[in-house]
Amino acid sequence: MAKRDLSVPSIHELYEASVQEPEAEGDFFDQVYAEHNKGKLPRTLREDFCGTAAICQHWVSRRKDNLATGLDLDPNPLAFGRTRLNNLAESERCRVNLVESDVLSPPPGLGKFDVVFALNFSYWLFSQRATLVKYFSSVRKAVAPGGLFVIDFFGGSDCHKELIERRAKLLPAKKDDSGKVMRKGGRFTYIWEQSPFNPATGDMSCHISFELPGPLLGKPVGSKPLLIKRAFSYQWRLYTMPELVDILRDAGFATVKTYLEKETRSGEGTGQYFHSTKQDADRCFLAYIVATQ
Repeated sequence: MAKRDLSVPSIHELYEASVQEPEAEGDFFDQVYAEHNKGKLPRTLREDFCGTAAICQHWVSRRKDNLATGLDLDPNPLAFGRTRLNNLAESERCRVNLVESDVLSPPPGLGKFDVVFALNFSYWLFSQRATLVKYFSSVRKAVAPGGLFVIDFFGGSDCHKELIERRAKLLPAKKDDSGKVMRKGGRFTYIWEQSPFNPATGDMSCHISFELPGPLLGKPVGSKPLLIKRAFSYQWRLYTMPELVDILRDAGFATVKTYLEKETRSGEGTGQYFHSTKQDADRCFLAYIVATQ
C-alpha cells in the first residue's frame, strides 16, 4: 500500500475544520439540559454517527467527570479519531469510548446517557420512515431520565436547488507530541455541492470537496491549488421539520421542541439558539430539534 503524503492534510482534518464546532455543540447541550433539569448540567454523552468523534473528545475536556461514547459504522474515521485521543490527557482519554457499531443496533451494556445526539444531518441516510422510527425508538431507550436526544436540521428553498457554495476555512497547524510544528496551518476552500433533488421521493445528493492552496502544501505562492473532489458524498432524504417532529413522537418521545437560530437585524445568524415554533421562510436556515422522555 502506498504511503499517504503527509504534506497533504487528511480529509478528516479538513472536514473537522470545515463543519465541526464541538465547543458550540457542548454549549447547546449544557443550555438545553439545564433548562430541563433545574440548572443541572449533563455528564454522559453519546455521539451517534460520530466519525472522528471530535465532540466526544471536547466533551471529556469540558468537565473532569464527563463521559463520552461515540458510535460509527465506518472504521476509517474512527481510526483517525483514536489517533486524536493521544492529544488528550490520560485522565480525559480514559473517559472516551469509541465503538464501531451500527446505530440501529448498538451493542448491549452501553448504558443510558444524559445526551444522545446525531448531527450533520447524518440520520437523513435513513430514507425510509419506518427505519427512522426504528432508530429514534432505539435512541429513546438509551436516554436517561431527564435526558435529551438532539438532532440538527437544515431547510429553506435553497435545499431544493442544484448549487455549489465555496467558503474560506482555516486549518490549524499540525504539531507533534513535543509541540513542534509538523505542518503549517492556513486557509483553504470548503466546497458544498447539491446535486439534483427529487421532490417525488425527497432524495438528494450532496458532496463536499476541498481546494488547498500551494502554501498550505509547502509550495510557493501562486502554485496550482490541489482539488480534493467529492471527498465526502451523501445520499439523503430531505425530511421536513414537521415530519421529524411527528416521527420523534411516533418513536415514543413525550416532548419535542424546535430550537431556531437568533439573527442580527441584518439577518445574519448569531450561533445562539432558542425554543420557537415560528421560522421565517428563509432561503436557508439551521435548527436543532430536541426530544425528551
